[in-house]
Amino acid sequence: MLLSLRNLLAQSPEIKQDTLTEIIVTAQRSETSRFDTPASVEKLTQKHLLDRQERTTPEALMSTPGVFVQKTNHGGGSPFIRGLTGNQTLLLVDGIRLSNATFRYGPNQYLNTIDPFSIQSIEVLKGGGSVGYGSDALGGTVNVLTQSPDFQENGSKWNGKALGLWRSQEMEKTAHADLSFSNKNLAFRAAGSLRRFGDLVGGDTTGVQSPSGYDEAAFDLKGKIRLGQTSTLTLAKQFLRQDDVPVFHKIQLEDFAKNHMTLQQRQLSYARFEFAPERISGLQKITATASLHRTDEHRESQKNGSPTLRKEFDDVRSLGASVLAEFTVAEWWRSTVGVETYHDLVGSTRTDVDTGTGVEADKRGLYPDGATHLSSAIFCTNEWESGDWNFTGGLRYNHFSIKTEDETIGKTHLTPGALVWNAGALRKLDKQNSAFASFNSAFRAPNVDDLGSLGIVDFRYEVPTADLRPEKSYNFELGWRHKQERWRAEAAVFRNELRDLITRVRVGSDSIAGYPVYQKENVQRGYVQGMEMNSWLRMTGRFDLSGNLAWQYGQNVTDAEPLRRIPPLFGSMVLRYDNNKDGSLGKWASYGWSASLEWFFASKQDRLAAGDKADNRIPIGGTPSWQVVNLHGNFRIYTRRITVNLRPGIWNILNADYRYHGSGVNGVGRSASLAASVGF
Repeated sequence: MLLSLRNLLAQSPEIKQDTLTEIIVTAQRSETSRFDTPASVEKLTQKHLLDRQERTTPEALMSTPGVFVQKTNHGGGSPFIRGLTGNQTLLLVDGIRLSNATFRYGPNQYLNTIDPFSIQSIEVLKGGGSVGYGSDALGGTVNVLTQSPDFQENGSKWNGKALGLWRSQEMEKTAHADLSFSNKNLAFRAAGSLRRFGDLVGGDTTGVQSPSGYDEAAFDLKGKIRLGQTSTLTLAKQFLRQDDVPVFHKIQLEDFAKNHMTLQQRQLSYARFEFAPERISGLQKITATASLHRTDEHRESQKNGSPTLRKEFDDVRSLGASVLAEFTVAEWWRSTVGVETYHDLVGSTRTDVDTGTGVEADKRGLYPDGATHLSSAIFCTNEWESGDWNFTGGLRYNHFSIKTEDETIGKTHLTPGALVWNAGALRKLDKQNSAFASFNSAFRAPNVDDLGSLGIVDFRYEVPTADLRPEKSYNFELGWRHKQERWRAEAAVFRNELRDLITRVRVGSDSIAGYPVYQKENVQRGYVQGMEMNSWLRMTGRFDLSGNLAWQYGQNVTDAEPLRRIPPLFGSMVLRYDNNKDGSLGKWASYGWSASLEWFFASKQDRLAAGDKADNRIPIGGTPSWQVVNLHGNFRIYTRRITVNLRPGIWNILNADYRYHGSGVNGVGRSASLAASVGF
């Protein structure tokens, strides 16, 4: 009986164990083994997300080796990969671009518009991604892969789960449910979440950070239809809405009575057709995807003592289409060839309301209303094997057409192009060790935010520009991997050369509304270099120990000062216990449990650029070092039909005051949480 129950446990998508064989898709746009890929790639599994009770998708990345997450506000979270973030780090959902024409330099909140309960895995490709996915991958690429139902070859099957999550001090109340059905020709999953986040309570002397809480609702639908022996159609819809999300530091430090995102919303619909022919020699699969991605951001702000309430409305509609063909050219050569296009349409308006008289005045929005951004590309990625050597190489050409027009800046039409390539080599030193080297060229094309933003951005007043070129990066990397059943380890050193960086340049001594005036230009060059390492060790049959460490050094060569927002030395260590010998609760049920003790840390960051010193989110003298200790566990009971999971946690046990460098809020203080789920 216990053996059959363990087999059921292994098949459960919620609590299945990690394996040594990890398949990734982000590095080459086709399924490849992570351990045989000559590039630094991290993969976060669904089990990891569930065990840590991740509050948001950005916070899930905080435990990823080499990834630093800045939180401007409680409703945000922006990943730093090799010292870069914002529009210099590419974000994808199921391989479809989340990054769009209004992504701005510096941290943003858009990754937080992906429901963490919808995620199957997250893949992070460090230092690359432009050959496979295009613009913005100067620092790297984050690809969030959502859960997908599987066909049931024999008969039909229903699965479902209900989950509730509570955090102390009214910081979170969450309800989530999902239901799936599958048979031989049809598979379908529907899921929804309702969440209420209270004000974030910091550690020690920080206390309640008010206002910082907000409400969230999300749903996901995905269906797969088998059209024949060789083809499948996938239809998906994702929706997430956040209401009244405060920007805490602006209210606390910049004399705002109100500064909220009254609406933060994302919708993605896509259809994906996969065809795996049996009679065409060498052709393995054709994948065609059509998508509609829409983001809406509504903001309201009002200064203390001012009668003017500013209402801003920005939305981006992104139409995408791609076709990929995967070939086995020879036994030792695999190739993927693709074409893709994205068309972004930007809507942007603003209304100023006199709260004393009720009079409304329509103003120019942050961006030129009706601006468009068209990207078209052709690319090819390749993998070669020769004895103990694995090689990769790829090439991409991307063309853009960017148009803005309004009364303030007139007409602008840019048509930049970019040609990028990558190459990598991995040598298997023996059955357990390998060494690799890689080179990635990448680019970021100027977008609508670069060309047409007008108004207050961060703590500056930005005016438009009309003459920009793509930013470029050249990432060099050397790495080593070790893989065996009881010990896995990886280490890499890198240097990323940055050219033609678009940066804000002070316009004389002008000021508007008390803010200094800036304009963007291609005037800077710099570099980021550093090292990353991580390791996992099975200490005994029940204990394992894992840890990671990352260090980056960024220099603005043009201005002879540090690059902005470079993270400090940071890392973590986790001791995990898993009672893998499940106990019996009688004839029909079994149980098991696990627990993790975590230590997260970051050193002081006092190596600051002039822009960092002027940033009110960074304390005078730099961001202090910090250490945080967490303890969480999972107790599971399962029968043939039902699985129950209880996941208690105690966070920041030492109640430390801490802040991720550049964030606008401090981290959570000592608190407790409990997640309970029932699945069948």
